[in-house]
Amino acid sequence: MGARVRLRDLRYSVRGRDVLSGIDLDVEPGEILAIMGLSGGGKTTLLKCMGTLVKPTGGEIEIGDVAVARLSETELYPVRRRVGMVFQYAALFDSLTVYENVAFGLRHHGERDEAKIRAVVEETLSAVGMVGVEGLLPDELSGGMRKRVGLARALATRPEVLLYDEPTSGLDPVVSTLIDQLIVSVRDRLGVTSIVVSHTIPSIFAIADRVAMLHEGRLIAVGTVDEIRNSDDGRVRQFVEGRAEGPIQVVG
Repeated sequence: MGARVRLRDLRYSVRGRDVLSGIDLDVEPGEILAIMGLSGGGKTTLLKCMGTLVKPTGGEIEIGDVAVARLSETELYPVRRRVGMVFQYAALFDSLTVYENVAFGLRHHGERDEAKIRAVVEETLSAVGMVGVEGLLPDELSGGMRKRVGLARALATRPEVLLYDEPTSGLDPVVSTLIDQLIVSVRDRLGVTSIVVSHTIPSIFAIADRVAMLHEGRLIAVGTVDEIRNSDDGRVRQFVEGRAEGPIQVVG
């Protein structure tokens, strides 16, 4: 079952610039929440804070019943097993086979029983439709195949929360739909809480239970797909409709 994720007054600044400014958000167990917004608006930073890869400069993050924002690296170790992350470009290790990539997290967290590792690798690769590729290297895979292997690697440690950073970026529409379907099927079968950062509106509306829009470091809207689609906020409507004209002024 997935864990609840709670953010309270979450802030992140770098060199005096506020990237995230007082984020309050609740993600319910087993929910798929999509976070949308302009490029450079803080979406990936927010995801990395939730994944404990970046330490916020203020506020709190709770994964289940654990407040994580001020934990030490040692204290974060067991928390990180509860959170899986699927990176934008899969971030597979080029020198490792698919099998070794998927097994990496298990070994990193101390699993030494090779029979257990093999069983988990086979199970997770089967779950993402990648049976029979264990011996291939990442450069022998297509972009969509690499994304699926990245998802299998994230699933291998049995996370309660899965974080996806632009999971359909750079993929053709057919493969994008396949990845969208995988995100939903993984949630449905495992009950994992899923947080998806994306700017692809059709994908967001196809998979999300709720949608949040991040703009200039603040959440300006959170609601169901219908609520976001019919929002009265001009910034939300402009983004959803993909219009250049509107209250959001893009420079460059």
